[in-house]
Amino acid sequence: MNAGQKSARRIAAGNGPISRDTVCVSCLHRLTHPSRRNASTGTALAESPSSPTQQPRHPNPPVTTAKAPRKAYQLLASPVLSRPPLLTRDLTSFEKAYYLYQKRLNERLALPFTRYFYYKKGTPGDAEWKRKIKVRKTPARDIGVYAAYGDEGWNDEVLVGDRTAERESVVEALLRDAEGKGIVDEEVVGDKDTEGLVVAGDAKVGEGQRRDLTKVEVERPVERVTEADRANNMRSLSRKMDRTLYLLVKNREGRWRFPQDRVHGRENLHQAAERILVQGFGIDMNTWIVGNHPIGHHQMNYTSGGAPAPRLAKISPNRLVSTSRDRPEYEQEEYGEKVFFMKGRMMTGQADIGKNEYGDSEFRWLVKEEVEEAVTGGYWKSVKDMLAER
Repeated sequence: MNAGQKSARRIAAGNGPISRDTVCVSCLHRLTHPSRRNASTGTALAESPSSPTQQPRHPNPPVTTAKAPRKAYQLLASPVLSRPPLLTRDLTSFEKAYYLYQKRLNERLALPFTRYFYYKKGTPGDAEWKRKIKVRKTPARDIGVYAAYGDEGWNDEVLVGDRTAERESVVEALLRDAEGKGIVDEEVVGDKDTEGLVVAGDAKVGEGQRRDLTKVEVERPVERVTEADRANNMRSLSRKMDRTLYLLVKNREGRWRFPQDRVHGRENLHQAAERILVQGFGIDMNTWIVGNHPIGHHQMNYTSGGAPAPRLAKISPNRLVSTSRDRPEYEQEEYGEKVFFMKGRMMTGQADIGKNEYGDSEFRWLVKEEVEEAVTGGYWKSVKDMLAER
């Protein structure tokens, strides 16, 4: 009960018995119905008598001193630098068939194409349109030969083994159409096949010849497979364009891992990751450390014959960390390594291992499956969940 409730009870008791005539309805309810919490607390205290041997708890427990110094670990920051995919992935056979079916279904449901809205009757463009539509039977250029309003319009699914939905077939059909050709090789076309329209100026000139109404050189799209893929150049950023590549280095011991270094002075993990990329690969890379929090960690204990084997490490100040230069070189006994991984993105440039200050001898840009083959089993167990599947 707070001070206000006590005052209300005291005033009400001084004026006689508590009733609706002496207090308001709200105060009457509070005064006549005590809190269940206070009652339950009082009951619990009454049911548990204090033991004579029980000592009162001290509000501030005494401070205990450690029997031995805490084990020191080498604290490392490791930037996980990645190049994101530059191309979409290849479609599965089911997805190709599904998208082709949707395109053909759209041709069946859409209104018929009105060619006179786009081509004036009697023009070369109109003649070219009639020549193309006679071959492919539909305005769409990438769904093969299909008559949406014909008797076979219901047959809009392709058979097993048909290559109409393949990327190469679609690209070839679009290129042939852009060059003025049909999507498939049509029969020889003469002037008499254009409903009397003389395209060449003389009706006899074009007979028995195949000719294009327009001759356009169309640049073919760049292949998805690059020269780096064919040569299996793992140092190139132009490989595996539809996958995420990760930068790995080979250290002094010959083990592959992500670039890493000790955290010096009072720098945080974000600052340490940026410094490692500069000291490891030069300033010709434009990179971005995404956040301030690590995306994973890896711990390795120093052992010898199954027993802990601490190592005496000599820690020197780093020339790029001002807070580490205030302390001279010192030695510290360390029981292992604790590596914290920081997510990074590769924007432009390329790694230059010749400027590496950590003794790394080689670098590679690898996809997730290749990372698993390169690193050790324990290291892979720590990093596998933070790498993208594609």
